[in-house]
Amino acid sequence: MNQPQTTVEIEQEKKGGKRKVLLAGFVTALAAAAVAYGAYYELIAQFHVDTDDAYVNGNVVQITPQVTGTVVSVNADNTQIVKAGDPVVQLDPADTRIALQQAEANLGQTVRRVHGLYADDDQFRADIAQRQSDLTKAQDDLRRRLATGVTGAVSDEDIAHARDAVNSAKAALDAAQHKLGANLALTANTTVGQHPDVLAAAAKVRDAYLAFARTTLPAPVTGYVAQRSVQVGQRVSPGAPLMSVVPLNQVWVDANFKEWQLRHIRVGQPVDLSADVYGSSIVYHGKVAGFTPGTGSALALLPAQNATGNWIKVVQRLPVRIEIPETELEKHPLRVGLSMNVDVNVKDASGAQLGADSSSSYKTNVFVHYGDDADAAIARIIAANE
Repeated sequence: MNQPQTTVEIEQEKKGGKRKVLLAGFVTALAAAAVAYGAYYELIAQFHVDTDDAYVNGNVVQITPQVTGTVVSVNADNTQIVKAGDPVVQLDPADTRIALQQAEANLGQTVRRVHGLYADDDQFRADIAQRQSDLTKAQDDLRRRLATGVTGAVSDEDIAHARDAVNSAKAALDAAQHKLGANLALTANTTVGQHPDVLAAAAKVRDAYLAFARTTLPAPVTGYVAQRSVQVGQRVSPGAPLMSVVPLNQVWVDANFKEWQLRHIRVGQPVDLSADVYGSSIVYHGKVAGFTPGTGSALALLPAQNATGNWIKVVQRLPVRIEIPETELEKHPLRVGLSMNVDVNVKDASGAQLGADSSSSYKTNVFVHYGDDADAAIARIIAANE
């Protein structure tokens, strides 16, 4: 016959039942979480690759002089914005101005001298006509003396003098013709403006004009000034870095992904980015533009030598370039070097693993007018001295 359960035993059974219920609930919740994560991974997570090893990069355009000179003016400082073509540094133009004036004077003198060559052509032609007339007259005199010499009215000496006059006229005509030929060799098939001597003098003017114009250093692009090192009174030489201009509307992101993360990343895939400076509330919508052709360690100034005997395998990272729309950069500007968080959607893997041929190019037209202004000055000098 079973004895009735005590109060202690009843309490133990209740606790054991609760424990089983809690354990069953925990297992159920764990299974549900696993199922939810599996569904999340299958539907979303497996199509995303992310990294926080990403930084903003951009063009850092250096301003360097092309001629030697002393700095007399610095018109921009760090953090200031400059427009393309704005004069940011001015060198002393005194020496180059004198050289330009000398070249212009030489061009004017050359034009006048060449113009004189064309005038000599007409003079030599007139001289030839006169010598031809003298020869015709001498030949007529000789012919008359020969006709009357038969009757004895003219002496042999007069006939000899007339014959000498004909020979002298022929020699004078030949000399005049040779002078015209020599002068035509300097003027034929060309004009004053296209004469080789004028072109050589014009080239010197163009060279001097460019040297004078280059004493003013314009900003090649629109951007913000950084790394200013130039000072007023400083003597600078060609190629010396004076300051940099950073166009913040052309920045991109270099995201350094691990090797295994690159497995499904392709050119053209959409990318969501956030910057630490703005937080996760501001999201940029970019796309994969291409891959660096080598890892950071391989392209370093001193690449690692893995055959030295102390090799240790390290997971490598490859920079992936990500473009950001300019409209989003205008709303929330980024600066070179800022940290970024990158999330690449790799669901569409139909793109290329290597970038295709690109038509992207960086150019500036702030120096184009130098040549146009020099040509205008040359044309003015030629027209004034012809």
